[in-house]
Amino acid sequence: MDASMINPFINATLNVLETMAFLKSVPGTPYLKKDDVAIGDLTGIIGLTGESNGTVAITFDEGSILKIVSNMFGEEMLELNHEIADAVGEITNMIAGQARRDLELIGKVFEAAIPSVVSGRGHRITHYTDGPKIAIPFETDGGKFVIEVCLED
Repeated sequence: MDASMINPFINATLNVLETMAFLKSVPGTPYLKKDDVAIGDLTGIIGLTGESNGTVAITFDEGSILKIVSNMFGEEMLELNHEIADAVGEITNMIAGQARRDLELIGKVFEAAIPSVVSGRGHRITHYTDGPKIAIPFETDGGKFVIEVCLED
């Protein structure tokens, strides 16, 4: 998978979090993820079809998602609950949507499914394709999160 397929997800993440949560996030170096264990507490997963099939998963640690949602809601969120889980699904949908628009500009058209959310420390993320899992770590002043992009070659 080349950078032209990954960069739209990085750019969408930066834009969505800055616009919706007034929060700067700093991307780290992308790497090939070899296992299915989530690096965080809550994961939004969305399936993609079209140019190729795959999934995008965004896993937040507790600190990062509480900070993001607190900023989005304008009130301090202190614990993981159904409102936080709903927000993870919405954030996943917004990031995937913006990335899909950017990919369409380079001729790569994707459709997206409805996001689902999985929670719990050490939960597993199942990508339903055999493509490489590219993980992009991010840091915020509230904590860390990771985006995984897995698309068939």
